Amino acid sequence: MQYAEKCAAVIFDLDGTLLDTLEDLADSMNAVLANSRFPQHPVDAYRYFVGEGMAMLVRRALPGEAAASEVVEAEHLAAMKEEYTRRWADKTRPYAGVPEMLDGLVSRNIPLAVLSNKPEEFTATMVKQLLGRWSFREVCGMRPGVPAKPDPTAALAIATCLKVEPAVCLYVGDTATDMKTAVAAGMLAVGVTWGFRERDELLASGAGTVVDEPSELLDLV
Repeated sequence: MQYAEKCAAVIFDLDGTLLDTLEDLADSMNAVLANSRFPQHPVDAYRYFVGEGMAMLVRRALPGEAAASEVVEAEHLAAMKEEYTRRWADKTRPYAGVPEMLDGLVSRNIPLAVLSNKPEEFTATMVKQLLGRWSFREVCGMRPGVPAKPDPTAALAIATCLKVEPAVCLYVGDTATDMKTAVAAGMLAVGVTWGFRERDELLASGAGTVVDEPSELLDLV
């Protein structure tokens, strides 16, 4: 599917789309689990724990009886935030090809934004430190009072800030949550396969097109 005549802005998910954050997330949560003498998980298991916010990641990582306790979950969420604050930059880097893709979008004067279910403080810091070469007009993480993706509220607010209609925004992400967000917002849903989930999930969740390399995004604008 070609969007070249329609695209006026691109909104990106962060984890699994622009940045490969998987190992730092897994290492942080596994350290928290180990401290509580709970079973740890392989790194690849975290591909299916992430995408719906840090609280959901913690809930999925905890053993059943612990996850059922709101108090235990809250304690481990606080511990995860502390651990991740120390570790988030250890291994996290932009995916190969992402810098060149962002350069290409900037050269075309396409407005860029980031919308993540990662807590706001992490989202803003990571974009500033790892993606600071590029100008993102809006950078939004999970904020109090704003529903998490796939609710379209934040995506629509970004479109308003960019002064573009949702129908001419590409929303680019790597999970079903991202594709559902795009569909709910009336945006053009683009799935990427270099992140945390598979092509079939993206297509089943509403992706209008799926790309395998960052450079392919430049063919859509």
